[in-house]
Amino acid sequence: MDERTILLVEDNPDDIELTLRALGRNRVANEVIVAHDGEEALNYLFRRGAYEKRDINDMPAVVLLDLNMPKVGGLEVLSQIRSHDRTKLLPVVILTSSKEEQDLVNGYALGANSYIRKPVDFDQFTKSVLQLGLYWLVLNEPPPAVKE
Repeated sequence: MDERTILLVEDNPDDIELTLRALGRNRVANEVIVAHDGEEALNYLFRRGAYEKRDINDMPAVVLLDLNMPKVGGLEVLSQIRSHDRTKLLPVVILTSSKEEQDLVNGYALGANSYIRKPVDFDQFTKSVLQLGLYWLVLNEPPPAVKE
């Protein structure tokens, strides 16, 4: 797969490790930027704080977004992503353990491109990540980047 970046927004260290291992097992060599909460994800995307010098044109190919996080929750992150011209077309995949139907409905209502429940079994999770990587990083044709 190519060199496009993945933004993983996840606060649980075990889920971060699991996701990185699944990506590695599937030979997804793309750089993965980990944001440990919603606030850090928004800072990364909108070049604030520690990320203010980040290249504005270097947007991730896909955002893997957990829902239940401290500081700023996943649905608020999604809402802010969709409300800015620069990020409104950015592919966002909700990757969560939530089984709440309202989270699913709200995620799609706010513009999520996909909603995936994290399988409990590592082998199932690895297969899910392989399919996710193949689709979003290889098969999907992304929208053109918004230039400043």
